[in-house]
Amino acid sequence: MTWALATIALLLIGYATVSRRLEGLNVSGAMFFTTAGLLVGLVGLVDLEVHGEQVKLLAEITLTLVLFADASRISLRALRHESAVPLRLLGIGLPLTIVAGAVIGAAVLPGVSFAEAVVLAIVLACTDAALGQAVVSDQRVPSRIRQGLNVESGLNDGLCVPLFFIAIAFAETDAGTASSASAAELVFEQIGYGLVGGILAGALGGLALRFATSRRLIEPHWLQILSVASALLAAGIATALGGSIFIAAFTGGFVFGTLRRDTKGEVTYLVDEGGELFNAVTFIVFGAVILGPALDEVTWQVALYALLSLTIVRMLPVALAMLGTGARSPTVAFLGWFGPRGLASIVFAVILIDDTELPHLQTMLLAITVTIALSVYAHGLSARPLTERYARWFNAHPRHALPAMENTPAPEHRLRAPAEAGHGRR
Repeated sequence: MTWALATIALLLIGYATVSRRLEGLNVSGAMFFTTAGLLVGLVGLVDLEVHGEQVKLLAEITLTLVLFADASRISLRALRHESAVPLRLLGIGLPLTIVAGAVIGAAVLPGVSFAEAVVLAIVLACTDAALGQAVVSDQRVPSRIRQGLNVESGLNDGLCVPLFFIAIAFAETDAGTASSASAAELVFEQIGYGLVGGILAGALGGLALRFATSRRLIEPHWLQILSVASALLAAGIATALGGSIFIAAFTGGFVFGTLRRDTKGEVTYLVDEGGELFNAVTFIVFGAVILGPALDEVTWQVALYALLSLTIVRMLPVALAMLGTGARSPTVAFLGWFGPRGLASIVFAVILIDDTELPHLQTMLLAITVTIALSVYAHGLSARPLTERYARWFNAHPRHALPAMENTPAPEHRLRAPAEAGHGRR
């Protein structure tokens, strides 16, 4: 791995230099970094081992920061005022997506048991709005639709984490690689200690922030470091106790965000920037270490599952979830299509590689890899043109005859981007 770090740094510098131009050309960051990673991986410049500690540590740091930031952005007050879209997507669409993904996975993928298919479905039920940033940042799209997708993306990763560990326990018990007692104990430790770590760290960080800002005891730039330290504290406590750092990060971010709600100024900029940085590196490593080696092993069954996962498995549950809301067909299609698979699915795949011994793990990993890769390009390329088309459809209605459901305003939740960076502003 002599040139791995230098290569990754060079790619980051290259993208940063022309990032605005690439955005204008409809090339998303995920597309650039996945493609670049694939190319440098093929020539051996990024020769990390997928089973190596470096890849696992990268995955853990990235998702920890992103989950903490995502949870800290969510306002319960705002959700109470506008819950129709996000709660339907999470409360109805997400469970139905998991069920549909499991049924199709068990039917399409050779040898994969239903228990393994449930694990696979949960991994691919997580959505990543950052892969189609234009969808949630274009102000011409009705706020109710933009914020519905934004909140769904911010919350479903955290909701899927405990489901993921529970599903793994059932799958390993079903496969005979773990006893039911040991699997249950592991799940309770992961969830329970993860919650403990998150609540303690989030409360301590949030209260420290309130105390310091109310008495003007803290230097402004240390506000950012305090927030990052709170995320790391959540992960550290969970690790020491044997809990899930991801559950801790999500819980900690939620508690921290709730307690800091009345403090003025932006305090999670560094967390957001760190998440952006490690997110980019993760996609480079995904292209080089996971996607590249998988290309020679893809079967038609895996390709079919990936296609179905991004279409029927996502779009039909969303359509069912939106029944009774009065949403027009273009809106239902827009919400259904834009469920990109990205960071959380990659991290879950790394966990599967390192921590499980499922009989058909290789087939599952191929399905995850192909689905993510297809999503990176399909959603990245379609985000801007389909957003333009949807915005034109909505705004073509006379002002007095705008679709009622879509025209209902929704409170703004900050996007997964640093607050001072353009689209991230409130």
